[in-house]
Amino acid sequence: MPSASSMFSAYASMAASMMLLRSMANELIPQPIRGYILNAFHYLVKPRSQSLTLVIEESNGIARNHVYDAAEAYLSTRVSPDNERLKICKSPKEKKLTIRLEKGEKLLDLYDGVSLRWRFICAESDKNAPSENTSISSNVSVRSEKRYFELSFHKKHKQMVLESYLPFVLEKAKEMKDDERVLKMHTLNTSYCYGGVKWDSINLEHPSTFETLAMDSEQKEAIMEDLNRFVKRREFYKRVGRAWKRGYLLYGPPGTGKSSLIAAMANYLKFDIYDLQLANIVRDSDLRKLLLATANRSILVIEDIDCSVDLPERRHVDHHHHHGRKQTDLTLSGLLNFIDGLWSSCGDERIIIFTTNHKERLDPALLRPGRMDMHIHMSYCSFQAFKILASNYLDISSDHHHHLFPEIEGLIEDTQITPAHVAEELMKSEDADVALQGFVKLLKRKKMEGDVCENDDPDNKAEPATKQSKKRKVACKQKKTVAAAGTQRRTRRLRRGSSL
Repeated sequence: MPSASSMFSAYASMAASMMLLRSMANELIPQPIRGYILNAFHYLVKPRSQSLTLVIEESNGIARNHVYDAAEAYLSTRVSPDNERLKICKSPKEKKLTIRLEKGEKLLDLYDGVSLRWRFICAESDKNAPSENTSISSNVSVRSEKRYFELSFHKKHKQMVLESYLPFVLEKAKEMKDDERVLKMHTLNTSYCYGGVKWDSINLEHPSTFETLAMDSEQKEAIMEDLNRFVKRREFYKRVGRAWKRGYLLYGPPGTGKSSLIAAMANYLKFDIYDLQLANIVRDSDLRKLLLATANRSILVIEDIDCSVDLPERRHVDHHHHHGRKQTDLTLSGLLNFIDGLWSSCGDERIIIFTTNHKERLDPALLRPGRMDMHIHMSYCSFQAFKILASNYLDISSDHHHHLFPEIEGLIEDTQITPAHVAEELMKSEDADVALQGFVKLLKRKKMEGDVCENDDPDNKAEPATKQSKKRKVACKQKKTVAAAGTQRRTRRLRRGSSL
């Protein structure tokens, strides 16, 4: 057996040789090559993983990832007792609880005997983003959040997962959405973490329907026929080379039921509503991002377009947050491209609705077919519309002829009164006779004050698609005294549930 001194001498000699070789290698072999050799060595000795992980992010660039949405819905049906944290919510009109995984939660799913492991990850961080105000050099700290799912499985099942399992998840999520569909109303959230804008939503609970809408029957039938024709023409739009979308312009005095008509159209088609407020949009690029974030089978609403933003003359906007002025890049050409340009083809079965109290103020470029295909004049209340309101508020059947109806018919056709004003008057009493007598007094008073119809709508003859009622004796002219102060922006009647 060798002695301790001989073993120490051999160890010292070997260590000196290693140090010499290391020094020679550092001198003769460049650093990139040494790193490559080291990585290759680690790759050879490292155990090979048999697991493959797919990352499913919430968004794909600027467009939303449908696989992420489908996975979120599908996994809510696969929750097990092993899960420790779940998110639960329920709106008044939803039939059952909505269950979602909390961040960090894992879930095991079985498909054709194969184990598939899901994990929901939500990563948050603070970062500095340059201010949009070019006159300010300081950075603004914003909060970013990235959400995604991880799907892990054995590598040998890769083809099965991509060609069978994920399509199965997409189809199941679609079936769930169709069975439990609750209409949503989306509004802008300008405080989004990336410094831009995104949609936030609530359930659309507006009860308006075409049956309860205070509008002449011929006009309602024309609108419903146009909507039915639109949703059935997928192949037609594809064959003629047009984006599958439709534009409507609702114009008329305040209180004539424009918001109620929008809600009725959404309930009739089962389409979600996206309420776009142009005053909150700074750049044309924000419009494109919002368009890509809107779902198919939806209604995009731009209310009071004549006074929400003056696109041709818009140059600067107050930036109170920084106590300065900010250059804005939202242009009329950007809006037109958003409505009818190349970007408008990014999606199917979409309806765009514009509302205004003053059609004459709109740029002619907005009014042409392809942008505003159908112009719908929302006029003052006719006798036919009054009977619908009487049925809604006083439970008087449209077939029933109240003894005050002939007098009301003679007064209302010659008086400017909006459906909203009529509804307010009918709500003053639950007794039909008392309410109608009060309404007659109101009509007589308005007639004495001079609120009478003067002439036909000058645009009516140019719009056969709206089919204004032939029974209407005189269409009321929009009053010049309706000030812009009364037309700034109708606050959320869609949320309040007007019955007009």
